[in-house]
Amino acid sequence: MSVSPAQIRAGRGLADISQKDLAARCSVSLRTIVSFERGATTPIPSTLAAIRAALEAAGVEFIPENGGGAGVRLRTP
Repeated sequence: MSVSPAQIRAGRGLADISQKDLAARCSVSLRTIVSFERGATTPIPSTLAAIRAALEAAGVEFIPENGGGAGVRLRTP
């Protein structure tokens, strides 16, 4: 499943992670995160996977397109 810029922004918000912190957690530049979230660029697949993995490690679940649009939520403890 691909992830959208909106899902990354929402996931960061739910997990209370700054763009700078997310960049550090997945070993990419801050510019990569900012550009992707703005929709200006699409990172290479390995970078997208690292971003997704970092947010999942913080408790974010990615919800696939199900007729109501793709989304995110926090895992319940």
